[in-house]
Amino acid sequence: MRAKYQITPNLPRVMAPQRHVRFGRAMTLSILLCLLSSTFSPVAVAEVGWKEDGWLRTALAQERIDSGDEFGCYGMPNIEWAADPGAVALECHQYISDRVVANQWGDNPISTFTPSGLTMSQHNTIASQGFAVHGDVNALPYSAWHNATDAPADDWDWYNLGRRGGSLEQLIGSKDQVQSAVEEGGLVNLYWVGRVNDATIRHDAEIAAYLNDDAQAWMTTWGEAWSYWTVHDCHEITHSSRTVDNQTIIEFESLVTEQCTAVSPLAWNVPMTWILDLEGKEVVDIRDSNASLSLLDGVRKTAEGYTSSLNESLHLSLIRGHNVSIVVNGTVDYDILGRSQFWNNYSSAVTIAAHDTTDLFKWSKRFTGDSQLVFTWLVQPREGLSDAGWLPFLALTVAVSTITGMMFILKKEGLGPFANKSSQPSLGSYEDSTESSFDGE
Repeated sequence: MRAKYQITPNLPRVMAPQRHVRFGRAMTLSILLCLLSSTFSPVAVAEVGWKEDGWLRTALAQERIDSGDEFGCYGMPNIEWAADPGAVALECHQYISDRVVANQWGDNPISTFTPSGLTMSQHNTIASQGFAVHGDVNALPYSAWHNATDAPADDWDWYNLGRRGGSLEQLIGSKDQVQSAVEEGGLVNLYWVGRVNDATIRHDAEIAAYLNDDAQAWMTTWGEAWSYWTVHDCHEITHSSRTVDNQTIIEFESLVTEQCTAVSPLAWNVPMTWILDLEGKEVVDIRDSNASLSLLDGVRKTAEGYTSSLNESLHLSLIRGHNVSIVVNGTVDYDILGRSQFWNNYSSAVTIAAHDTTDLFKWSKRFTGDSQLVFTWLVQPREGLSDAGWLPFLALTVAVSTITGMMFILKKEGLGPFANKSSQPSLGSYEDSTESSFDGE
């Protein structure tokens, strides 16, 4: 005989389906939220919230590279610098790298615009994504080239690259202001924007003509200037000499070493200008195993070669790893005096930062006749859906299909929202069975 009020073991089996239903619904909702969160995260939204500048994939971009220009970052639509600078830097770096090399001396982008208000920690985050040069005028206490004597001493000085010389824009810029800055020395960084919405911004023809024809300065870019500067941290050269037929042949090379590469791994291998004292002797030739180097007298855009005249030092511009033979008349007791502050021993360098470049053709076409002008194109996509704008809809379709399929699988087990409720044991059937068990002793 069953004891009075004994509880039967049916309760766990009857209540289990109810718990499975709640668990199935919770699991379904969790998986759906996970899938949708990856689809509509800020980075995913940013990837489809813009339309690329198609000119970056064409011969036009290569022409700008061959001319000495650089491609850097300005920003990405739908991601704010202040909200997530690391995400902006990452996406912008990928945007450039997928479409064009940054410069003739290095493929990796290293220059970016940054707005005022970011902390040093945020700038370090941007640098960790591959951008070593941040400009311009962003209010950090450390700075580089805000005046002629503001020479950078540390890497973080380049997180606040100054703006000098004013603007290249008509009515805003001034030839006298630019010329004064160039004559003062140091790095002169001009501001330029080609269009605002649908309005074309005219450039100042006098400024362009002065820079193209008269300015005695190194015409360079942000990344080239920074890469040149990094050699002050670490460099190693090798040289030797021998006398052949009343001529001195000096073997010279700036070495590529693992130690120096590790100090500035992002730096491009741009030509460095080394100063050699040859006691006023005549340089007959400078050659490598293939050909003679070019004379750089009057050349203002970065290149390998040399300048030399009697009773003056030799200025030899070489990339690291390039061994050359310097042939000098007579016997000479030469000396390596070091590296010049700027390429080809110029006392000034000029960069032009083209901000907010969304259409390379419209921005650059007006300067095709100014062969000496060099631009740092700070690019970003235009707002609007990209060519891959269908991807979120595909992801959403896959997510919904996955959830629906899982629900039908649960239905076979009598679980989930699609399950037949009549097939699930109810709590009422349990009550009936327990009541009947209490009737007798």
